[in-house]
Amino acid sequence: MHTSFVSPDAAKAPASLHLFTKESWNAASEDLFENMRAIAKSQAFTGASGALLKVPGKDGALAHVLFGLGNGKDALAVAGLSGALPEGDYELVTDAGSNFDHMAAAWADGAYRFDRYLTSKAKPPRLIVPETAQPDKLSREAAAIDRLRDNVNTPPHDFGPNVLAGVVSDMAERFGAKLEMVIGDALLEQNFPLVHAVGRANSIEPRLCELTWGDDSHPHVAVVGKGVTFDTGGLNIKVGAGMRIMKKDMGGAAHAIALAELIMGANLPVFLKLYIPAVENSIDGNAFRPGDVLPSRKGLTVEIDNTDAEGRLILADALTKASEADPDLLIDFATLTGAARVAVGPDLAPFYTDDEQLAQDISAGALTSGDPAWRMPLWDPYLKDLKSPIADLVNSGGRMGGSITAALFLKQFVDAKSWVHLDVWAWRLGKYGRPEGGAACGLRAMFAMVEGRYGAD
Repeated sequence: MHTSFVSPDAAKAPASLHLFTKESWNAASEDLFENMRAIAKSQAFTGASGALLKVPGKDGALAHVLFGLGNGKDALAVAGLSGALPEGDYELVTDAGSNFDHMAAAWADGAYRFDRYLTSKAKPPRLIVPETAQPDKLSREAAAIDRLRDNVNTPPHDFGPNVLAGVVSDMAERFGAKLEMVIGDALLEQNFPLVHAVGRANSIEPRLCELTWGDDSHPHVAVVGKGVTFDTGGLNIKVGAGMRIMKKDMGGAAHAIALAELIMGANLPVFLKLYIPAVENSIDGNAFRPGDVLPSRKGLTVEIDNTDAEGRLILADALTKASEADPDLLIDFATLTGAARVAVGPDLAPFYTDDEQLAQDISAGALTSGDPAWRMPLWDPYLKDLKSPIADLVNSGGRMGGSITAALFLKQFVDAKSWVHLDVWAWRLGKYGRPEGGAACGLRAMFAMVEGRYGAD
């Protein structure tokens, strides 16, 4: 079981959790424990979002916890509770009508700490998960998200392209999947010129990982993730503040790997292909330059307007490769543009697709999982911003509509029955009492969509 969950039989002297929206608190007509309302009044507890009240028992140990959900619309609000509670076991007694799966996901999210480099290790609070709540499923999801966050949070000196490839290799071994890798100059020999161009300036060779799992008679699902393990911006070097958290630029790959893990862990009846182009965008004498015209696996030529728009280049070759297998569904995740954050902020996962049914299914998955996702326009007239006078495309469409033009760039390399692109941040500023760092964005929504489409074996 996940480290922030515990079975009823294994729990030790659990404290009682009472969740209230402002409305349910106002409607509460009786005390759930001795002097509840009097104690709450003395501490001005009203059920407001994030309000927390800890009540000791007669022995001085924590006995009851009251937590406010506000209007009850934030499915992850409970992360603020687990993020603020001490080590110990807790049992949900009053839920204010909240969805237990959403609450458990939020609990695990708030309990997470990245402690690899700390001498004092995290001791998360544990939520009692009854058997009726499918603890195995909740644990698989929480563990996959923990690994996603660990991968994003790990500093680049310990997480180069080789280590990212090792994560895929370890997962392949766990699930009995097949793994092929194309490394270094073999990328040129096997026609992945854009992956090679972006990663060639680093001392660790660029590579493309291709994982295959499942029965090929089942629907074919392909997942692609941007794996830039550190992004200097290349010769269009980022300013210091912009480069500070660029260890997270492999967050798309982290999401793609986590989605693959959830699909295999649930044994969904699909034929899965996972593609991870893994590079570091570095500066050296052989780095690709603004003004270069580069070939692609698709055959389209790309003029480099900005070397800091490198993620879409490696995705272009990977999406072309994924399309060659004629998938029924093609999904890509990428930490692609700051424009997406300006448009929808850090918590919403913007997605792009021309498939109306897929868009509806993703929106339904977001609702089912409590993981918000928002459809963005693939506005074809903006393709004019990607025109080059000397090549088929230019790699950057400028600042206006930057997330849209990035999606349109990727679309030129996709040939699949159904495709969706997610432009995620994979990061979170301090919120709810959780520390700043790597975060899952849209992952559970996408898994809910895939699970809803293909069901269990």
